[in-house]
Formats: sequence, structure tokens, C-alpha cells
Amino acid sequence: MATALALTICSLLAGATLVVRSATTRARLMLATLVVAPLILVIHVADADQLSALRERPALAVAALILGFSIVGALTVLFSKRPSAFVIALVVTLPFRIPIAVGDSTANLLLGLYLVVAAGALAWLLPRLRSGASEDGSPPAALEWVIAVVLVLYSLQSAYGLGRDPALENVVFFYVPFALLFVLVARSRWTERLAGRALAVLVGLALLLSAIGFVEFATKHIFLNPKVIASNQFSDYFRVNSAFFDPNIFGRFLVVVIVLLVAWICWQKRNSRVALGALAAAILFGGLLITLSQSSFVGLLAGLAVIAALRWSVRWTVVVVVATLLVGGLTAAVASGVLSGGQTADRATSGRAALVTGGGELFVQRPLQGWGAGSFSRQYRLENNASVERAASASHTIPITIAAEQGLIGLIAYLALLALAFIRALRGARSAPWPEMQIGVAAALVALVVHTLIYAAFLEDPLTWVLLGVATALAGARSEEAESD
Repeated sequence: MATALALTICSLLAGATLVVRSATTRARLMLATLVVAPLILVIHVADADQLSALRERPALAVAALILGFSIVGALTVLFSKRPSAFVIALVVTLPFRIPIAVGDSTANLLLGLYLVVAAGALAWLLPRLRSGASEDGSPPAALEWVIAVVLVLYSLQSAYGLGRDPALENVVFFYVPFALLFVLVARSRWTERLAGRALAVLVGLALLLSAIGFVEFATKHIFLNPKVIASNQFSDYFRVNSAFFDPNIFGRFLVVVIVLLVAWICWQKRNSRVALGALAAAILFGGLLITLSQSSFVGLLAGLAVIAALRWSVRWTVVVVVATLLVGGLTAAVASGVLSGGQTADRATSGRAALVTGGGELFVQRPLQGWGAGSFSRQYRLENNASVERAASASHTIPITIAAEQGLIGLIAYLALLALAFIRALRGARSAPWPEMQIGVAAALVALVVHTLIYAAFLEDPLTWVLLGVATALAGARSEEAESD
């Protein structure tokens, strides 16, 4: 109960940061969040065996703290003088996860991104605390309120069930810092030049990560994740994950970059730019192929369909999509029967069918409130007598996971968030000042959501929050332009 109370307080602070109108109040809430969230984490891991070296060598702990504060301080000064540097630093640190042992488990943490968010938050809030600004940007809309509700609801639902530790890690490592990330991105001053630079850095980074993937594929050697290494040894195919811990997350990242790049290409008038963009997209698609991430392929098709519909014709895009689904579904059905040799659906889908079915059964047993936030893995093992290897932290289908853990209450909040997110990203996209940017962001968001329907990690992925933040910033810019006219 104490853990749930602490998480609820932290989520209330982060949620209030999203919805308050006063810039000064938002700055105070943001500062409080920056203090409370790390404090909860420190208390949570204080007795962990992994910290024994720091407890036994306090000088090392002090040195680590000094280094961290120094980096945050230097970045804060940089972002205060050059706000656009925050966006570039954000893009650079987005993909890189570092495996860190936390309690009894290992979490892949975006340490670089956390430092950038902390520095960006300080650079944003300190001037407003000094000036006492009363208002900042457009007032919060329904999306911000629903996100705040989702954060608080998840923390409240960690009070029951078997998932207190996973829920704490989700809130402290992902939901709360990414909520601050959303605020910072939404209130950044986006220009066509800045957007172009961010896309160039993102594409360059994706090309570098793809090059690492090509090296892995050529040498048949994976740098990270023992599970992927073992899987490759006993499979007829070889999957790469580059600097990511998971081929599917690497594939998702490439999909988002490809969709943004294709949207940019579709509005270019110079042949040289189109050719250069097409070459980069082809290389990135090659990197995507060797991930063998089926969920990423589906997400890519969804994102490209959105671009085609908004750039050319909704009607013909629907026709092509329906035809593709029919042909693809028939081909998949035939291939599944041939390749699986009569195996069960669970084996043909690498165990995902059982996770989805098990998640559905958990929902039926507790349809209203669910089994508690973060409880899917442990409750699934308990109900199905499954081993740790057979259970996952999620059902690989986000709505099923939410339904099992949070019941109808959480599912309704999730669906409301999706609906409002799509409305914000898609509204006025064709008539936007930079249609390639807004349509690219909307298409990338659709691709990411489709990916989560087949895999996992929705609000746990910073890409979700960045795309929502950019869509919010663009919507605010359109509102200010309309008012000035």
C-alpha cells in the first residue's frame, strides 16, 4: 500500500504538470516530480544486492553522483542558451538503452535520455520560477487530462495484485519521466529548419544502427541480449538487434524513421533530395528486413497507408489496403499451415497465442478492475502453472495486457487516449503549414500503435511521447496562427 501511495503522489505531480495553466505552477510541479521520482527509486533499490559495491565504497557513489549532476548541469546551461539543442540531444539519446539490474530483475534503461530530460526540465522551469510567468502556451485539452488520468489510475491499481515492483518500475522509469518529456517537446518552438535538422540526425542515427545490424548479420554475432543469441543458435533464421536489446524494438525504431522519411520525400520538389531520401529509406528497409520483425512490417504498411491516404487518395488507399490484407491473410494462412506442419497456433506464433488467450482469460475472471497494474507476468504464471520462460511481462497485445491488469476501467482510459491522440495528430494535417511534418508524425504514430497491437510497450516507449509532443506543438502553432489571422 505504501508503494502505491508513493506512486500515486508521483503520478499526481506529473499529471498535474500536464494540465495546469500557470507556467509557474507547472514549473514547481515539474521540479517536485524531478525530486520525488528519483527518491522513490532510491528507496526501492536501497537494499538491492547490485548496490553493495556502492554501499561498501561510498567514494565511488559520490563520484557517480558528481558526474551525473555535472552532466545535467552542463546540459542545462546549453539548453538554456540554445533551446534547439534540447531537441537534437533528445533525438540522439532516444534509441540507446543500457541494461541495469534493479532489485530482482534487469531493466533496459534510457540513461542518456533521462539526463537530457532532467536538464531540459531544469532549463525550462528555472526561468519561469524566477519570472513568475502566469500562462504558457495553449491551455490543456482533453488529451492532456486523459494522459494524467491514465498515469494516476495505473498507480492506484498497483495497490492490489502481484505486480507492485513492475508497476513501480514502469511509473518511475517510463511514465513519469516521459510525461515530462511530453511537456518539454510540446512546448518547444518547432520550426521547419529545426524539424529538418532533427529528421537528418534521426536518419543518420538509424543508418548507423542499421550498419551495426548489417555487421551482426554478416558475422552472425549479436552484441546484446543472451536470449536473442540463444534463439539464433537454434533457429534456421538469424535476427539482428543492433544496439537495441530486442529485434522488434529495433524494427519499431526503423519503422518510425522510415515513415517520417517517406513523408518528407513525398513533399520534396527537388529530384536530388528525393533520390537521396529514397536511398536512405532503401538502406533502412534493408536493416528492417534482417530484424525479421513481423510486427514491424505490419506497422510500416500501416504508416505508409496513412501517408498515401493523406497525400493522394483516401479511397484508393483503402482499396489497396483491403486487397493487400486479403492477399496477405491468405498467404499467411497457407504459409503457416505449411511451415508449422500442423503445429498449434501457439507454436506457430512463438508462444504469443497462449499469452493472448491467457490474458483474455484473466480479463474474464476480473473484468472490471483487473488483477492490478504490472501483474500480468506473475498472474499468468500462477493461473497457468507456467515457467518464467513461458511468461512475459505483457501479452504482446497492449489492449489485452491492459484489460488483464486494469480491467474495463483501464481499457476505457486507454481507448480514450488513443482516440484523442489520433484526433490531435490527424486534425488539419493536409492543410498544415508543413504537411510533410504533421502527416509524417501522424503516420508514425499510427505505425507505432499498430506495432503495439502485435508486440508490446506503448507508453513505455519514448517514441510514443515524442510523437504526441510534436503533434501537440504543431496543433498549438496552428491555433496561434489562426488567432493572429
